[in-house]
Amino acid sequence: MAVGLLNLSCLGLGYVLLRQWIGAAVCWAATAALLLLALPADADGVPLGVLVGYGAVLLAAAADGARRGLRASLSVGAAARRLVLPLAVVLLAVPAGGAVAYGSARDEAREEAFQQSLLARLATADALVKAKEGSRFELAESDYTTALDTYEKLALDHPGSRAAKLVPERLDAYVTSVSKPYTDKKYCDAVDPLKHLRGLPDTVDAKVLGDRADGFDEPLAQSLYECGAGELGRDSTAAAHEAFTELAATFPESVYVGRTEKLVGDGLRKAAAPLSDGSASDPCATTEEVRTRRSGVAGLKGYELSGPVADADRAIQKGVFSCGTKQFRDEEYSDAVKTMDQYAKDYPKSPQTAHARTISIAAQIADHEPAAGKKLPSATVPGGSRMPMVVSNDGKDAVELLYTGPVTGKITLRACGTCTNYGGIRGAVDPDAKPCGGASSKYPKATLQLPAGTYHFLQRRAGGGFAVAGETKSSKAEIEPGYTYTNCLYVTSGL
Repeated sequence: MAVGLLNLSCLGLGYVLLRQWIGAAVCWAATAALLLLALPADADGVPLGVLVGYGAVLLAAAADGARRGLRASLSVGAAARRLVLPLAVVLLAVPAGGAVAYGSARDEAREEAFQQSLLARLATADALVKAKEGSRFELAESDYTTALDTYEKLALDHPGSRAAKLVPERLDAYVTSVSKPYTDKKYCDAVDPLKHLRGLPDTVDAKVLGDRADGFDEPLAQSLYECGAGELGRDSTAAAHEAFTELAATFPESVYVGRTEKLVGDGLRKAAAPLSDGSASDPCATTEEVRTRRSGVAGLKGYELSGPVADADRAIQKGVFSCGTKQFRDEEYSDAVKTMDQYAKDYPKSPQTAHARTISIAAQIADHEPAAGKKLPSATVPGGSRMPMVVSNDGKDAVELLYTGPVTGKITLRACGTCTNYGGIRGAVDPDAKPCGGASSKYPKATLQLPAGTYHFLQRRAGGGFAVAGETKSSKAEIEPGYTYTNCLYVTSGL
């Protein structure tokens, strides 16, 4: 029994007691091999096949030792023989203690491996944050979110781990990385990252996040303002107004709202100034530019900009009139008519509306008779005597008579129901025909009171529009003091 138990101690001491050195050597070799395979302890432990094989060797050694011990005689004293069995029992603690120690070492190795796996996850998240630093946020947001989710899970799921203890430091680095565009004063690029940081309390556990999302209201408000101001300076009006609208909606009490009002209002007034003082080299283009800016400014929500908008409206009104005047002088008569007619429609109570109408009339005449456009119609009516001109309509359709000279105007004569066209060759009236030769009461009439001077006339079918081919006729007349004039309008037809 003593020899068998001594062999179970993994040291082959039963064979040593019997002086069976070969058996002892086999036990030592088996134990040494086990130690080489098992140490140092790792998380996976010793393969099961090795343990089974080693156990089989021990059991075989114990059985063989017990068998040999039955016939063996020990060359030791009686006192020593009495100690052999107790010693064998005590030495059984060696393999048992070794197994316990190894198990503890293996558990420690497993814990170390687990800690290393958590640290590896942490390192992976750190690498994502580092790699995306400085990238556009819309391209980096997914990786940032992945890293943040890793930090949160490490802190909540493994609160005592070494990795979890490093999470606060990593979150500080995360905030620094995400907010880098703001630190670098790249304000447009900073808007989305700062909005992300402000929204972290909605997605990250408060115990993990702490107060790291606090204090981003002012940076975000500043970024929206500076971004809008920068875009406005680059004439990216739509992008600027988008930033300003978000600023007012998110931070209505921010000082940057007031700064935006001043910036936008001053910018609109500055753009409109050349129209107000008449210094615009191209009033048509400037008017359209100011009109566009005015529309955008008026559409900004959350700002008090009624003053600059009203100033721009007055400047636009002046600009439209200046534009029509320039078009007339540049002989762009069709455009001048459209501009001045629109002016009269949009500003019926303006002191310049009557003048706009006369410019439109003169432009319509000048489009057929260029000499009528040599001089812009006067804004004032000349004094002095006037000569009457009685105009009759000997035509079956209503007719308009436009005239310009010292005064400019337009009359419309209703149709003569009993009148007909006059025949002739190549539009010339038959010599025997006598237009307006019937009873005076037969023909619709109108009387013009004209100051002396040179006049250009344009006759056309009433309602025929600005340019109706074949249905217009221009003419020129000198009005002299002391005379009464008649003008007969009729239509010819023929070969």
